[in-house]
Amino acid sequence: MCFMNKKIKKPELLSPAGDLNKLQTALVFGADAVYFGIPDFSLRVRINDFGWEEMEAGVRIAHEQNKKAYVTLNILAHNEHLPKITEHVKHLKQLGPDAIFISDPGVMETVREVWPEVKLSLSTQANCTNWQSAKFWQEQGLSRIILSRELSLAEIAEVVEKVPKAEIEVFVHGALCSAYSGRCFISDYLTERSANQGDCTQPCRWQYEIKPLGHDKSLILGEDAHGSYILNSEDLCLIEKLPEIIASGVTALKIEGRAKSAYYLANVVGAYRRAIDLICDGEKNETEVASELKFLRNELASKLRHRGYSEGFMFRGDKHLQNLDGKNFIPDWEFCAQVEACEADGQGAYDVTLKVHNTLLAGDELEVIIPPYQITNLQMPEMMMFDGRVLTEAHGGAGADSLVKIKMKQALPVLSVMRRKVL
Repeated sequence: MCFMNKKIKKPELLSPAGDLNKLQTALVFGADAVYFGIPDFSLRVRINDFGWEEMEAGVRIAHEQNKKAYVTLNILAHNEHLPKITEHVKHLKQLGPDAIFISDPGVMETVREVWPEVKLSLSTQANCTNWQSAKFWQEQGLSRIILSRELSLAEIAEVVEKVPKAEIEVFVHGALCSAYSGRCFISDYLTERSANQGDCTQPCRWQYEIKPLGHDKSLILGEDAHGSYILNSEDLCLIEKLPEIIASGVTALKIEGRAKSAYYLANVVGAYRRAIDLICDGEKNETEVASELKFLRNELASKLRHRGYSEGFMFRGDKHLQNLDGKNFIPDWEFCAQVEACEADGQGAYDVTLKVHNTLLAGDELEVIIPPYQITNLQMPEMMMFDGRVLTEAHGGAGADSLVKIKMKQALPVLSVMRRKVL
C-alpha cells in the first residue's frame, strides 16, 4: 500500500479505563473514545474503581474534550440480574454515554425497555465470527459489532464488505484469552469466580501438570520442572499491521486493558495514536511508515511488561500463540512518576507536582512521555515536599507522601509519565 499524498479516513481509537486517572490519561494521549463500567455488570469486578460518581465524571470529561464515552454492560446475565440492570440503565440514561456494550439478547431487550434510543454495540463476548451473524445483529438495531479476536483479516474485510450498515470494531492490542472470546469456565470451576460475570482469576496463567490417561504409570507431561503453561496466551500487538487493518475498512480499533496502569495506557494509546495519524495523514511513504511502526513496536516490546507479543489470529503467521514457559517480559524500565500539576512560578520557571509510583532519586536519568506521544530526556532535579522539606529520594504509595514538587525551566504537560532505567 502506498501512503504518499493519500489521506485515509481515520478509524476511531478506543481505550479502556479502570479509573478516572486512567480515563484522563487515555484521552490526553490520543484516544477518541474510552470504555468503562460499573464492576457488577461490566466483566471487570476487580481493579475497577468506577462508582456512579466516577461514571458521571467520566462521561462529562470525555464529552468536554469532544471524545466519546462508552459503557460496558456485557455480562452474560442470569434472571436475578435483570431487575438490577433495569435500575442500572435508568441511571445510565441520566448520564448520557454515547453507547452501551452488550453481549446478551436479554440484556439488549432490558436496555431497550428503559432507553430505546440508546446506541448499542455488540461485545466481543457475544462471539460474532461471520458476516451473517453481524448482519443479524445489525438488523436487530445494533449500530456496532465488535468482532471476535479469532477472525482473520480476510474474514474481517468480508464482514465490512457484506454488512456495510454496521460499524465494525476489532481488537489490536492487549491480553488474549485461551478460551473462545473469553467464554471460560475454568475460573468458576476452580475458584467459584465466574469470568462471564467479570470476576476471572486468570487460572490460564497458572502452572499445570498434564497426565495421559490409560497407562499404569503416571507420566507427567510438562514444559519444565515447574509444570506446563499450555493455557497461557501471549499478548496481542498489531501496531505494525495497522496499514492493512485500516485498509480493510474497519470503523474502530480497540485496546484491551481496564486493569492496566496509567503508564501502560500512556504508552500504548500514545503509540497507536501516533501510528494511526502517520498512516492516515498521507505525508509519509510506505518505507517511512514501516520504519516508524517498527520503532513504535520496539518501544512497546522493550519498555512495558507483557507475556510476549503475537499477531493473534488475524494474520495466522504465528505458529504458536501460547507463552509456554510462563515467563512475563520484565523491561529494564519502570514507571516512576506522573505529572499531577504544572504552574508558572512567575519568575520564568514552573512548579511541577509529581505523583511518585516507584523509587525516584535526584539525579536519575529519566525518559518523559509527553502527550500525545513525545519522548524526551530529563535529569531529575532536587525534589521538595509540600511542607518545604528537600528530598533527594522519593517513594510511591498512597497518600500525600507520594506527592512531590520539582522546579523546571520548561512546562511539563499534566498526565505526562516518567520512567527510569533499572540498572
